[in-house]
Amino acid sequence: MARIVTLTLNPTIDKSTTADQIVPDHKIRCAAPKFEPGGGGLNVSRALRRLGSESVAVFPVGGPSGQLLRQLLSAEHIEQRPIETEGWTRENFIVVDASTGQQYRFGMPGPTLRAEEQQQVLQVLREFSELPEFLVISGSLPPGVEPELLTRIAQAAREMGVKVVADTSGPALEALLKTGVYLAKPNVGELSRMQGVEELDSQAVSVAARQLVTDGRCEIVVVSMGPQGACVVSAEGCDYIPAPSVKKRSTVGAGDSMVAGLVHGLSEGRSLRETARLGVACGTAATMNSGTELFRQADVERLYQWLLQTMPVAV
Repeated sequence: MARIVTLTLNPTIDKSTTADQIVPDHKIRCAAPKFEPGGGGLNVSRALRRLGSESVAVFPVGGPSGQLLRQLLSAEHIEQRPIETEGWTRENFIVVDASTGQQYRFGMPGPTLRAEEQQQVLQVLREFSELPEFLVISGSLPPGVEPELLTRIAQAAREMGVKVVADTSGPALEALLKTGVYLAKPNVGELSRMQGVEELDSQAVSVAARQLVTDGRCEIVVVSMGPQGACVVSAEGCDYIPAPSVKKRSTVGAGDSMVAGLVHGLSEGRSLRETARLGVACGTAATMNSGTELFRQADVERLYQWLLQTMPVAV
């Protein structure tokens, strides 16, 4: 099976819990917390393992929280290439109000990644004895990191024949698209912002995605459209995939799960039609679980088989 590397520049520990009710100015008693690895690329690695694909996770890590993150990843048998940093690894906090079922997500900023630590990221990626087929760049940028670092990483990967998968946002995504990637997974909001409009409709989404392919900025664009499903555009054409109707409990990790499904399918040599449906199945299955839990394999398989029955819509 193809070798996959994930890069997470702003990893985190996701601490989640439940409270009977969230009320201002009151001491809120919570259930025992659950700790899980977090950050785009790390979630992709975790999801890939559930699908049966091995990957190597590259990420900066520092302080006691960083050691806990490594332990959590080891417990899930994720192969790691950590980069020791001066700053402590960040922690995010997610709490569910049991009285309403509403979820509150508190995202903390990561530590500043110094210039020499950024250089170590490039060095680690260059030191793989066996070049991966895919490099998944996913998640936000920590303080101190400019999008230019991603440009350098993507350029180096392309020169080595590695296919770059981009799942980030804002200037970071624009920098990667300017360099050129194999696959990009913007959501409809991100694609709309790149077009300078508030929100694109379904037809405008396909037009904007087609332009990215035509301009040579990526070979495949997968636009996640929330409850409307996904739009997949490549030189082969355009395919709209409906989102299965499920009871949603949390959206944490849904996008990362979708990316994992896409990369897993591509690494196995599945058709783009099958791969896209696997991605949607993984993303949807992740929303069926509470807190920060990713998908269950049985849910993915059931949703995937249902999606295979849906015919692609030619546009």
